[in-house]
Amino acid sequence: MNIDTPLNALHDDDAFIGRHIGPDASAIQLMLENLGYSDLDALVKATVPESIALNKPLALDPPRSEQQALASLKELADQIDLRRSYIGLGYHDTITPPVIVRNVLENPGWYTAYTPYQPEISQGRLETLIAYQQMVLDLTGMELANASMLDEATAAAEAMALAKRVSKNKASQQFFLDEACLPQTRDVVETRAERFGFDIIVGPAAEAGQHDVFGALLQYPDRYGRITDLSNIATELHDKKAIVCVAADLMSLTLLTPPGEMEADVVVGNTQRFGVPMGLGGPHAAYFATRDAFKRAVPGRIIGVSVDSRGKQSYRMSLQTREQHIRREKANSNICTAQVLLANIAAMYAMYHGPVGLQKIALRIHRLTRILAAGLHSNNLNINETFFDTLTLQVTAEQRTEILHRADAARINLRTTETDAIGISLDETTTVDDIATLLAVITGDTVTPDNIKQLDSGLYPQFGIPATLQRQSPFMQHAVFNRYHNETDMLRYLKRLENRDLSLAHAMIPLGSCTMKLNATAEMMPITWPAFSKPHPFVPADQVSGYRSMIEGLEHMLAEICGFDAVSMQPNSGAQGEYAGLLAIRRYLDAQGQKERTVCLIPSSAHGTNPASAQMLGMKVVVVACDEKGNIDLEDLKAKSAQYSDTLAALMITYPSTHGVFEETVKEVCQIIHDHGGQVYLDGANLNAQVGLARPGDIGADVSHVNLHKTFCIPHGGGGPGMGPIGIKKHLQPYVANHSVVALDGPEKDSGAVSAAPWGSASILPISWMYITMMGASGLLKASQVAILSANYIASRLEGHYPVLYTGKNGRVAHECIIDLRPLKATTGITDEDVAKRLMDYGFHAPTMSFPVPGTLMIEPTESEPLQELDRFIAAMIGIRQEIARIESGELDAENNMLKQAPHTLADIMDESWDRPYSKAEAAYPVDSLREDKFWPSVNRIDNVYGDRNLFCACPSIDDYR
Repeated sequence: MNIDTPLNALHDDDAFIGRHIGPDASAIQLMLENLGYSDLDALVKATVPESIALNKPLALDPPRSEQQALASLKELADQIDLRRSYIGLGYHDTITPPVIVRNVLENPGWYTAYTPYQPEISQGRLETLIAYQQMVLDLTGMELANASMLDEATAAAEAMALAKRVSKNKASQQFFLDEACLPQTRDVVETRAERFGFDIIVGPAAEAGQHDVFGALLQYPDRYGRITDLSNIATELHDKKAIVCVAADLMSLTLLTPPGEMEADVVVGNTQRFGVPMGLGGPHAAYFATRDAFKRAVPGRIIGVSVDSRGKQSYRMSLQTREQHIRREKANSNICTAQVLLANIAAMYAMYHGPVGLQKIALRIHRLTRILAAGLHSNNLNINETFFDTLTLQVTAEQRTEILHRADAARINLRTTETDAIGISLDETTTVDDIATLLAVITGDTVTPDNIKQLDSGLYPQFGIPATLQRQSPFMQHAVFNRYHNETDMLRYLKRLENRDLSLAHAMIPLGSCTMKLNATAEMMPITWPAFSKPHPFVPADQVSGYRSMIEGLEHMLAEICGFDAVSMQPNSGAQGEYAGLLAIRRYLDAQGQKERTVCLIPSSAHGTNPASAQMLGMKVVVVACDEKGNIDLEDLKAKSAQYSDTLAALMITYPSTHGVFEETVKEVCQIIHDHGGQVYLDGANLNAQVGLARPGDIGADVSHVNLHKTFCIPHGGGGPGMGPIGIKKHLQPYVANHSVVALDGPEKDSGAVSAAPWGSASILPISWMYITMMGASGLLKASQVAILSANYIASRLEGHYPVLYTGKNGRVAHECIIDLRPLKATTGITDEDVAKRLMDYGFHAPTMSFPVPGTLMIEPTESEPLQELDRFIAAMIGIRQEIARIESGELDAENNMLKQAPHTLADIMDESWDRPYSKAEAAYPVDSLREDKFWPSVNRIDNVYGDRNLFCACPSIDDYR
């Protein structure tokens, strides 16, 4: 470029593409030369089957710069009318402490980390999750809690499933649902029950024990705000051998008798109001607590306490053998993604406020509610007498119209889900002035500050929390909740935790099938804009037109990218997407009069969520074999398709395959299924190899879920959130999820919900909108090409040191490759786990271990990692292979070596009694560059067996902190 460069050559509209894609032009050329190709097109032609190749550009807008994309999104944000919402129904305005916003929610050290399957480099978030579990246990009065669920409604559905598993009333297929449950919870539970073959009985909570049921779900406080003593109901249900499930508001439990003290067996709910913005419905961390006796039936992840090899107390994910990736169709649930980032924020909110601070917030909310109740009662208006924060006002049609007209003028949203009532739920942001405004809106009279003072001094004692249900038991007495109440302490604690976790802020995370790519700052910025973070999910549509436009725009982009006719945004995780996609297939087949079609074919290589999702729909899983190259065994598929031709419902496949290969026969596979009357579900986990190159809808898929937290840049959040919208063909569109509170366009009205909120975790959708907008068709295409290039470059560089297990035509892999460590285990005893732990010493998170093949590592570099980082990882893997060679030769002891002892910590290096047959330098600094920049694991290798045998899923004894 020179000083006379024309103006049109100086436009920077596509600059983001080069910022997202790691290797620059010269690096790409070097990598191509290593592989023997002249350009990216030649590599792709040698890798992607011609039969599926997309021979035209995606019909997307041209790439935009970061500033242009942010400006366009800001225009949509400006169309969002932010009003004061008192709608409630499980969603409340809240105040996220700024120290948590800046240092956690907006901090890539927290949001770019991966699920803590490698606990030695995940101790920070694991410690926070232990605190989260302790907070839930204390507030609910239960014995065991998991590390979060997707939302309250799906947590309730999982509670029903657990109740069926553990109830001693084995003959019953009936489940009781409190008619005063939250409407979205009832919607999701009924949808799940229908496919499990359960009969739902809906009625007043007091009648639950009158029925022969295996379990019941009660709401506490209920949707109308009422507080009921559940003890007698629980006793009656237990007499029937039924399991008592309670959905409870966590903030209210700082003042109310906890459900565990009223003999509840399972307690679920949402932690949203603990500092997590409403965000049009998510993401939020739901909680799930139960009795210790049911621990092996609990869905999701449980964090437990163990010890490392030096005897130091450490944290890890416990009891993993009960999860879907191990038990498959026999798993407790199909849950794969939790809500770790949001659970962390909720736990930190609790730490920052402490038990006294939380109770003060709750008391203030309740006091304002009592003042409002007194004002309404003094105007002879009919309201519920028991409440924590919610009042339901019985009104005539004329009164309702007048009140809502005044509310609209005052820019206030009230709950209108009941035709003969108006609901009001207060929260921690409510002020005295808000109460005056609410009274004026409802009564039509002017209300002054003096009026509020008079009401405050003359409260009616019979209103509010009954004396018999006021909490007496202490909670959150542990040191972690009583130590960090000033910002200096909190800031340092958060930083200390962050420093214990490896994230993308430190290094490449080369996890196969998980696509740990750049989550660009420009993509992340909008999620904390008030326009996207504050709206209640049930506000009138005209108030969030800009939000809906953003969502619809993203739906159109994804439909074009994936080759589908429509997209459903409701599933709020990949596993939810699987469930939602199979549910659409199930409803479609039922509508065609083909209820007998119940068989789901699944390749043996499939991710564990696939068979687990199928069993949730009542489908019979039939496994299809894979050949020696990792491809679907076509003859076995044909034979089983013919065998089950009359009952075949669906095939679930992953493409490119779970083995990281573009299978040549994929179109034929889809056609075989269609010829036998079945539908094709394509798992979108590996979509990062397809965007701009091929489209699932063109290949033959009828439905596919799209992992926005993989291909489309929503960060993994240390183990969640995720988003798993589904693309569907036109014939399935009427059968995807709708919503009982916010009706969606497209699906049939009676299509039940799969998630609590209409658009799942809506507040993180701007991330993917920004990514696609900034990349455009050309950028997305190049991203896929470079992802394939990077994977093949790593495979090529490593194949002389480790066998690459599967390749496609011309010896090429897709966007990931699998290296086989089994021969090395046979000769040296070194396992994939040993290599994974040793990689920590080199400063890396391990690739995916033992999936889809035991004893292997699956490596996915993504397009975002620059060549120097790829080479650094390759050097680490070669260095480890050389260390293994020293074991093979006998130079190193087979048990006491740097792989078996990995990872090494500062405690090891400072140990004056070091007596290992390798040096401290070899242990900690296997390559010289680490002397300049070293990430130290905070604990040594953790004892998994000890942790499961001595399961302890709450904070360690407070005596350990004294």
